[in-house]
Amino acid sequence: MSKKTKMVIGKLERSLKVFLSMCCFFIPTLSFAQDDAPNKASQPLVTDRPDATEASATVGKGTLQIETGGLYESFKDNAVQSQNYTFNTTLIRFGILDNLELRMGWDFVEGVTTVNGNTLDNVSSGLSPLLLGVKIDISEEINGLPEIALIGHVFPLFSASADYRPETTAVDFRFSFSHTLSENSSIAYNIGGQWGNDSPEAAAIYTVAYGYSLTDKFGMYAELYGDLPEDSKSNHYWDAGVTYLVSNDLQLDAYFGKSITAGQDLLLGLGASYRILKK
Repeated sequence: MSKKTKMVIGKLERSLKVFLSMCCFFIPTLSFAQDDAPNKASQPLVTDRPDATEASATVGKGTLQIETGGLYESFKDNAVQSQNYTFNTTLIRFGILDNLELRMGWDFVEGVTTVNGNTLDNVSSGLSPLLLGVKIDISEEINGLPEIALIGHVFPLFSASADYRPETTAVDFRFSFSHTLSENSSIAYNIGGQWGNDSPEAAAIYTVAYGYSLTDKFGMYAELYGDLPEDSKSNHYWDAGVTYLVSNDLQLDAYFGKSITAGQDLLLGLGASYRILKK
């Protein structure tokens, strides 16, 4: 086993231990917190899309929520343009308890490269690594303190197609916070870390999103997000979008964005989220 591989495995093991330790600390509080939890079924669904900021609320016990869509990304570096089309960006969320949900996601990606206006024949396509994870509610918003949740994911290698299979299993975790600013506005932010994606170094991750309800149905948001690797240049992005609440259980969205640093000239996306309540 190479020295680099040992380093990667060591960092993955440490990150998993950190997340499991957090889970062991917070999970015992879940059964007590449920007694005071609001009736989520009577409220509009809360989604983890379309922004990069994960919501600080779980879906609720017995609830199945499906969030899906598609997006387009492009980046041009001199004469070389890379374009990625991501289909079926599906995240499935299921509530085990009012304060604990299981998460599974999978994307299909197709990458096209153009050089001097000529499209290359070697188009890459296939499934990205499967996302498996959990979200745990830690506390509700009260007395000026934010609503808080802990989220963790692992991305097993075996689930990815050859074109998108990294050398190492990736993991990430983040704390999600949200504050109500007024009847129509709120701010949410995530802070965490990630390991893997063919890199032996850890990276801090952050997001900050401002949301505003235009009407009972229409909402909008603007967001900054990025990552700060240990030994590489940081990456920073922005995006903005709109949402439309068709019903309490169905939401549509559209968004656009680009990178602040090099790496993404254009991001466009559409999606929908649907909630199936326990009968």
